[in-house]
Amino acid sequence: MPRVVALYRYPVKGFTPEPCTALTVLPEGRVAGDRVLAFRFANAPVADDQWCRKYEGIVLANTPGLARLSTQFDHHQLRLKISLDAQVLADEGLDEAGRKRMVEALTAYVLDLREHPLRNHPDRLPLKLIGDGVTPRYQDNQAGQVTLHSRETIASAATALREPKLSEHRFRSNIAIEGVEAWAEQSWLGRSIRIGGVEFDVVKPKTRCLATHANPLTGERDLTVMQGLMRSFAQKESTLGVGMLTRGAGGEIHVGDSVSVIS
Repeated sequence: MPRVVALYRYPVKGFTPEPCTALTVLPEGRVAGDRVLAFRFANAPVADDQWCRKYEGIVLANTPGLARLSTQFDHHQLRLKISLDAQVLADEGLDEAGRKRMVEALTAYVLDLREHPLRNHPDRLPLKLIGDGVTPRYQDNQAGQVTLHSRETIASAATALREPKLSEHRFRSNIAIEGVEAWAEQSWLGRSIRIGGVEFDVVKPKTRCLATHANPLTGERDLTVMQGLMRSFAQKESTLGVGMLTRGAGGEIHVGDSVSVIS
């Protein structure tokens, strides 16, 4: 029986994962506490509480050095800590002064990197730390979607890419499962699955971006994952994993929950 082996949420859009033993899945197909904050450009074309493309802010796809940072978000105290190895760059609440100090610390770090989207773009500064820390708004697409991959698929990709230590952290899914054939999750498109007591509609393959090229430990682009997936698996777009929408009221899922196709 396929089972959940890891769960992740990403409190800050485009930053490091928060491993969890359980996730609360909301009715609209989002995960509680997931992508509740984002560092966005000053000239982003939408209001702060509205969704927009990831490239309107600082994310792993355009700033691979973010992978070296560790983020810890206190969901009760609404306090964000950003660290580089043992050095704490900022540890602040979400009041106006705390957001300003967080932005200043991150901006200083990013400007020292070799690759970042602020160079020659003064109109993108100052960055803004947006989000209320509670409402999940800043997923990869406006509809949200809970994301899932199997570790068998990761192993298949690792063989094709000739990278035996390929980390699932490159793919930033919410749910990792084991106990299926490699790429089996792609056969669930248009079908429904149950994880624990929560049902999902599997609505689309998960298209991958440049975030996958960044080594999760070093922050260096060291592997051309997108091109490798398309070449090795005859894909028109680089895809790995699937996006899902919640059926019904949602609920809580746990590491160890069984996974079954129900329709």
